[in-house]
This record gives sequence, C-alpha cells and structure tokens, in this order.
Amino acid sequence: MLDQATAVRTGALSPVELTEHYLRRIERLDASVGAYLTVTADRALDGARRAERLLARRAAGGGGTEGGGDGLPPLLGVPLPVKDLDAVPGVRCTYGSAVFAGHTAPEEDGESRLVALLREAGTVLLGKTNTPEFGLPAYTESLVGPPARSPYDLSRGAGGSSGGAAAAVAAGLAPAAQGSDGGGSIRIPASCCGIVGVKPSRGRVSPAPGGDISGLATAGPLARTVRDAAALLDAMAAPAPGDPMPLAAPETPFLRWCDRTPGRLRIGRWARPDVPGVTVAPEVLAAYERTSALLAGLGHEVVDLEQPLRPGDRDAFTPVWAVMSALAPVPADREAELLPLTRWLREHGRAATGLDYARALEAMQRVGRRLAAAVADCDAVLTPTLARLPAPVGALRNDEDPAADFAAQVAFTPFTGPWNIAGLPAVSLPVEWTEDGLPVGMMLGAAHGAEGPLLALAAQVEAAAVPRPQPWGWGPRPRVW
Repeated sequence: MLDQATAVRTGALSPVELTEHYLRRIERLDASVGAYLTVTADRALDGARRAERLLARRAAGGGGTEGGGDGLPPLLGVPLPVKDLDAVPGVRCTYGSAVFAGHTAPEEDGESRLVALLREAGTVLLGKTNTPEFGLPAYTESLVGPPARSPYDLSRGAGGSSGGAAAAVAAGLAPAAQGSDGGGSIRIPASCCGIVGVKPSRGRVSPAPGGDISGLATAGPLARTVRDAAALLDAMAAPAPGDPMPLAAPETPFLRWCDRTPGRLRIGRWARPDVPGVTVAPEVLAAYERTSALLAGLGHEVVDLEQPLRPGDRDAFTPVWAVMSALAPVPADREAELLPLTRWLREHGRAATGLDYARALEAMQRVGRRLAAAVADCDAVLTPTLARLPAPVGALRNDEDPAADFAAQVAFTPFTGPWNIAGLPAVSLPVEWTEDGLPVGMMLGAAHGAEGPLLALAAQVEAAAVPRPQPWGWGPRPRVW
C-alpha cells in the first residue's frame, strides 16, 4: 500500500491504472474467495480520476490544500474497500444480512467518521467487503453472499467477522483494508489468511456518529505488512468531538514507530486457554514456541505468565454480545429471515433487563482490569491468535444448535476476546505456515494506548521472520493470487 502511494505521488503509477488493476483482479478471482459483497467500479474510477486531476494541478504548480507538506493526502489514489458493516452514503450496505440485501445507505444520513477519514486520506473506494450477519460470528458465512475463504486453502474459511477484508488483502484484491473487531474480528481473519491485523486500544478509533455502548468493538487495519497496517491506522486514528472514551491522536505517527528499535523488552506469554476443555493444536503450540525463541533471540526477556482469566470470567461477555445483536433494527415481520445464531442471540439480548446488562458490563470491566493488571509488568504479551488452524467452511456453523455454534466459536478463538474486554491493543502476525501451506498467526498485546511500541516490536519480528519480502507479504504465495 505504501509503495503504491509513493508511486502515485511521484507519477510512476496512475491512480486510474492502479484502480483498474484491482477491479480486473476482483472480476477474475473474487468468485473463488468471496471477499466482496458489493464492488463499486464506477465510483472507484471516478475517485481515481479525481486523484489524477489533483496530481495534475500539483504538477502544474497549483499545489493543494489537503494532506501533508506537499499538499496531497497521504494515501492519494490508493484503492481500499470498506467492511459492509460501515455505511457509505449511496452505496449498498447489507450488514451481512439477507434482510438488508437490497438496502442502500441514504445520502441524507451522511458518512461515518471512519469513512470520512479514509476519504480524506485520499483512498479510492473499491467496494464493500464480505461480513457475516451483523458481524456476530467468527466465520464469514451468510445468506447474502458466498462464504469468505482463505486464499491459502479454499476449503478453509477466512474467519470473521472481517473475513472478506482479510481475504481481499491476502488474495491481492486490495492492498489493505479496514476491518472491525469486537471479539477478535480483525485478528481471527488475519490469522486465517496469513496477513497482519491490528486491533487498536479502546478509544483510539472514533465510532462517530454512532457508538459501541459496550466498549468491545473498534475499527482497525488489515494489511500484508506491519508498515502498511501502521500507515492505515494513522489515517483512521483521529478522535471526534464527544467521543465517550477518546484517545488523543499520537504525537509520533504509528508508521514512524515501525522504524524504531524497541530495545530489550520484557515479554510475557501464555498458551493455556481459560475456557475449560479447550486445547491448542500441536502446530499452533509449535509456532508459539518458535516465536518465543525468535523473541528471545532478538534480545528480549520472555517470561511465562499464568492465564489471567478464571473459569467463568468470560460469562459476562455473552449477554453483552447478545444485547448488542438485538440493537440491529430488523423489522418484526422479517425476524424469521435471520440466521438461527442471530435469532438465538437476539432472543437472549431482548430477554435481558437493563439491570442484567449493567451487571454484565460491570462484571466484564472487572475481568478487563484483571487482565490489564496481570500484564502491567510486561512491555508486551505473546499468545497464539487462534487455538487451531483455519477451520473448514461450515465447520463452526451449526444452524441446528446455535448454542453449540457459539461454543465452537469460543473454542476456536479463546485468546482474542479478552483483549476486547480489557480494551487493550493487540496485533496478529502471520509468523508461520504448516507443511500443507496453512497460515498460523501469533498475537502480541500491550498496555492501553501502547500501539506505537507494539508496532515497533511487530516490525522487528517481521524483519527477523521475513528475509525476502514478497508482494503478497510474509510467507509463501497464496494459492489464489
């Protein structure tokens, strides 16, 4: 992404040519990976032509008023998609649900803070990426589009809920993408698709004009490199007036942190899930041990920590998640068109009283404080991203038994949700691939507001793990590329 932005600014690459390149790849390959629900080809080309006109005015001495020192937005002419949970005025927005399959976001509603920031950064909208119904599951399978699949093995799912965004980046259908993460929804797909995914701290990215009343969800970047992810986070991380939990924009851009040597850090680690009966796959544990050795080889102190969560600690997450699912404005006469898991969650959410919800939020905050206190003496924490390798399409979904479906998702993703509960930043890095070519992600977390040092460490790991960077990122070439 950054290379493309530089090529556009210097005139080595035309924004129209770059946009046409991605539109051709989407037309040729997207049927295989299910990355997009809507492609906005005409809008993308219009945006690319506007970028070309701005470049032409600058070349003619007209300068500009946008962006940085040269008067140009930092990502001018770079084509990027938006997840289909985020409305773009005048563009189809399904929220991953068949109930909204024909819905177009009204122009009069205006654009969200996030969509505005991406536009102001100069990006060109390629389309809307695939997401499960209301972004609820850890897989991207719905009734409104095809399953999102990992480009490394099309029999495996891309994860969720930002599965379409991750599949688009990994398959070369976008240079980077915006996702959102309420329980792992950026990091899970990043691990399944062999790319970098960053969940920022609570309050780092504004939810305006709406909000996440639970504090669980946040938008963040998916990219093929740490530097690209950092640059996209720089474009997204700007508070809005009235944000309930704001973090000021960082004094040092996140991209600049990637050029810093992190120094010798104390890195805690654990690989024991807090969920009773859940075990971690041998391939994942082996990657965890090798990543620990890599960190120690870089000069860091790697120490074992006890699993900070106790049995039952995450029980408060489920009612909060259920209440959030019930907020979707589904007409009563169309409730039956929702997927069984969605209906199950919404029934539980509607059954909760205000007092139930307040108690669940309080319990969840206590758990978050316990996690934050447990890692306070560490500069970073290492865990696996997922307990298992990418799951086959349909393996987690259980329409006959939504409770079993939900339990299977938790067993697949036991390490991600606690960082949402605590509101702490975390990044999934594609550190290894199995002999069969499946990606294995490892997760690094840090203290609240410490995305900069975390990205410095991630960039150091990337430099050590990727001796020869490839156009597709860290590891072997995806099967779909």
